[in-house]
Amino acid sequence: MPVAAVGDTARHDCTVTEESIDDYAALTGDDNPLHTDAEYAAEGLFGGRVAHGMFTAGVVSAALARLPGDIVYLSQDCSFESPVRPNRRVVAEVEVVEHLGGDRLRVDTVAEAVPAGEFTARSDSERASDPATESDSKGASDSDGEFDSKTVFTGEATILSVSHE
Repeated sequence: MPVAAVGDTARHDCTVTEESIDDYAALTGDDNPLHTDAEYAAEGLFGGRVAHGMFTAGVVSAALARLPGDIVYLSQDCSFESPVRPNRRVVAEVEVVEHLGGDRLRVDTVAEAVPAGEFTARSDSERASDPATESDSKGASDSDGEFDSKTVFTGEATILSVSHE
Protein backbone atom coordinates (compact mmCIF):
# COMPACT_ATOMS: atom_id res chain seq x y z
CA MET A 1 0.00 0.00 0.00
CA PRO A 2 1.45 3.42 -0.92
CA VAL A 3 1.99 6.05 1.76
CA ALA A 4 0.91 9.69 1.77
CA ALA A 5 3.21 12.25 0.16
CA VAL A 6 3.36 16.01 -0.29
CA GLY A 7 0.54 17.08 -2.59
CA ASP A 8 -1.86 14.27 -1.64
CA THR A 9 -5.38 15.41 -0.78
CA ALA A 10 -8.46 13.79 0.70
CA ARG A 11 -12.01 14.79 1.56
CA HIS A 12 -14.83 13.57 3.77
CA ASP A 13 -18.27 15.00 4.43
CA CYS A 14 -21.00 14.38 6.97
CA THR A 15 -24.49 15.82 7.42
CA VAL A 16 -25.10 17.22 10.90
CA THR A 17 -28.62 16.54 12.19
CA GLU A 18 -30.37 17.01 15.52
CA GLU A 19 -30.04 13.23 15.93
CA SER A 20 -26.31 13.13 15.16
CA ILE A 21 -25.71 15.89 17.73
CA ASP A 22 -27.69 13.88 20.30
CA ASP A 23 -25.77 10.71 19.37
CA TYR A 24 -22.43 12.51 19.71
CA ALA A 25 -23.45 13.89 23.12
CA ALA A 26 -24.51 10.41 24.29
CA LEU A 27 -21.32 8.80 22.98
CA THR A 28 -18.93 11.32 24.55
CA GLY A 29 -20.91 12.37 27.62
CA ASP A 30 -20.67 16.02 26.51
CA ASP A 31 -24.20 17.13 27.30
CA ASN A 32 -23.55 20.89 27.22
CA PRO A 33 -27.04 22.41 26.79
CA LEU A 34 -25.79 24.64 23.94
CA HIS A 35 -25.70 21.38 21.99
CA THR A 36 -28.48 19.32 23.54
CA ASP A 37 -31.27 21.61 24.79
CA ALA A 38 -33.09 23.55 22.05
CA GLU A 39 -34.86 25.96 24.45
CA TYR A 40 -31.72 26.69 26.43
CA ALA A 41 -29.61 27.04 23.27
CA ALA A 42 -32.16 29.40 21.66
CA GLU A 43 -31.38 31.97 24.34
CA GLY A 44 -27.65 31.33 24.34
CA LEU A 45 -24.61 32.59 22.53
CA PHE A 46 -25.48 30.99 19.17
CA GLY A 47 -29.26 31.49 19.15
CA GLY A 48 -29.94 27.77 18.72
CA ARG A 49 -28.42 24.32 18.90
CA VAL A 50 -25.01 23.79 17.36
CA ALA A 51 -22.81 20.73 16.84
CA HIS A 52 -19.94 20.05 19.19
CA GLY A 53 -16.66 21.47 17.88
CA MET A 54 -15.04 18.07 18.22
CA PHE A 55 -17.79 16.60 16.02
CA THR A 56 -16.41 18.85 13.26
CA ALA A 57 -12.86 17.81 14.15
CA GLY A 58 -13.97 14.19 13.77
CA VAL A 59 -14.97 14.87 10.16
CA VAL A 60 -11.44 16.22 9.60
CA SER A 61 -10.07 13.03 11.19
CA ALA A 62 -12.13 10.96 8.74
CA ALA A 63 -10.65 12.95 5.82
CA LEU A 64 -7.12 12.29 7.15
CA ALA A 65 -7.92 8.56 7.29
CA ARG A 66 -8.59 8.67 3.53
CA LEU A 67 -5.00 9.60 2.71
CA PRO A 68 -2.81 6.77 1.35
CA GLY A 69 -1.16 4.43 3.84
CA ASP A 70 -1.99 3.54 7.41
CA ILE A 71 -2.59 6.95 8.97
CA VAL A 72 -1.90 7.76 12.61
CA TYR A 73 -3.21 11.18 13.69
CA LEU A 74 -0.52 12.56 16.03
CA SER A 75 -1.49 16.17 16.68
CA GLN A 76 -3.66 19.05 15.52
CA ASP A 77 -3.41 22.83 15.85
CA CYS A 78 -6.87 24.10 15.07
CA SER A 79 -9.33 26.95 15.26
CA PHE A 80 -13.07 26.59 15.39
CA GLU A 81 -14.09 29.47 13.15
CA SER A 82 -17.88 29.26 13.23
CA PRO A 83 -20.63 27.12 14.78
CA VAL A 84 -22.27 24.34 12.78
CA ARG A 85 -26.04 24.19 12.96
CA PRO A 86 -28.19 21.13 12.33
CA ASN A 87 -29.07 20.44 8.68
CA ARG A 88 -25.65 21.50 7.46
CA ARG A 89 -23.11 19.31 5.74
CA VAL A 90 -19.56 19.54 7.07
CA VAL A 91 -17.04 19.07 4.26
CA ALA A 92 -13.46 18.50 5.39
CA GLU A 93 -10.52 18.73 3.02
CA VAL A 94 -6.92 17.92 3.86
CA GLU A 95 -3.67 18.36 1.93
CA VAL A 96 -0.22 17.03 2.76
CA VAL A 97 2.06 20.08 2.58
CA GLU A 98 5.38 19.04 4.13
CA HIS A 99 7.48 15.95 4.79
CA LEU A 100 8.80 16.31 8.35
CA GLY A 101 11.23 13.39 8.24
CA GLY A 102 10.73 9.69 8.73
CA ASP A 103 7.07 8.81 8.33
CA ARG A 104 5.81 12.18 9.66
CA LEU A 105 3.90 14.64 7.49
CA ARG A 106 2.34 18.07 8.02
CA VAL A 107 -1.18 18.39 6.69
CA ASP A 108 -3.30 21.51 6.20
CA THR A 109 -6.89 20.93 7.30
CA VAL A 110 -10.07 22.89 6.64
CA ALA A 111 -13.77 22.22 6.99
CA GLU A 112 -16.71 24.16 5.61
CA ALA A 113 -20.38 23.98 6.48
CA VAL A 114 -22.81 24.10 3.57
CA PRO A 115 -26.56 23.53 3.36
CA ALA A 116 -27.27 19.79 3.60
CA GLY A 117 -27.37 18.19 0.16
CA GLU A 118 -25.04 20.73 -1.45
CA PHE A 119 -21.33 20.97 -2.03
CA THR A 120 -19.22 22.12 -4.89
CA ALA A 121 -15.50 21.93 -4.33
CA ARG A 122 -13.87 25.27 -5.09
CA SER A 123 -10.23 26.20 -5.02
CA ASP A 124 -8.94 29.03 -2.81
CA SER A 125 -8.51 31.21 -5.90
CA GLU A 126 -12.14 30.59 -6.90
CA ARG A 127 -13.29 31.50 -3.36
CA ALA A 128 -11.14 34.64 -3.38
CA SER A 129 -12.51 35.84 -6.73
CA ASP A 130 -16.18 35.15 -5.83
CA PRO A 131 -17.89 38.44 -4.85
CA ALA A 132 -20.32 36.47 -2.65
CA THR A 133 -17.38 35.27 -0.53
CA GLU A 134 -16.39 37.84 2.07
CA SER A 135 -12.91 38.02 3.55
CA ASP A 136 -14.03 35.93 6.55
CA SER A 137 -15.05 33.05 4.23
CA LYS A 138 -18.77 33.63 4.64
CA GLY A 139 -20.87 33.41 1.51
CA ALA A 140 -24.25 34.89 0.66
CA SER A 141 -26.97 34.43 3.27
CA ASP A 142 -29.74 31.89 2.66
CA SER A 143 -33.38 32.08 3.77
CA ASP A 144 -32.51 30.94 7.34
CA GLY A 145 -30.04 33.78 7.74
CA GLU A 146 -27.32 31.15 7.56
CA PHE A 147 -24.55 31.44 5.03
CA ASP A 148 -24.43 29.21 1.97
CA SER A 149 -20.89 28.16 2.80
CA LYS A 150 -18.60 29.11 5.63
CA THR A 151 -15.31 27.94 6.98
CA VAL A 152 -15.92 26.33 10.36
CA PHE A 153 -12.55 24.71 11.12
CA THR A 154 -8.97 25.43 10.07
CA GLY A 155 -5.70 24.00 11.19
CA GLU A 156 -2.61 21.96 10.68
CA ALA A 157 -2.15 18.32 11.64
CA THR A 158 0.85 16.08 12.04
CA ILE A 159 0.36 12.47 10.94
CA LEU A 160 2.30 9.28 10.41
CA SER A 161 1.72 7.54 7.10
CA VAL A 162 3.14 4.03 6.88
CA SER A 163 2.77 1.14 4.51
CA HIS A 164 0.44 -1.64 5.63
CA GLU A 165 2.32 -4.93 5.58
